[in-house]
Amino acid sequence: MKTTAFNPFEFAESQEEINEILIEAFNDEDPGTFIAALGFLAKHYGMTNLARETGLNRESLYKTFRKGTKPQWETIVKLLRALNVKLTVAT
Repeated sequence: MKTTAFNPFEFAESQEEINEILIEAFNDEDPGTFIAALGFLAKHYGMTNLARETGLNRESLYKTFRKGTKPQWETIVKLLRALNVKLTVAT
């Protein structure tokens, strides 16, 4: 039996729920958790759409979200903008 990874964004019904998922992932001690969450959001959004909006090819996007990958900040910023995600820094 083939299983697929659980994508929490498939069940998010509002932008607030999407934000909460991303905040939880960002606050995790493992930075890879946030990258994985962005990957799930990207898949939910659609990799083809995301590739078009970021100027990155689909293969690069899939590599970006591969476990253990450390994407460049420039790539993360492009993804965040395309996904309409805004980061806020608080002290």
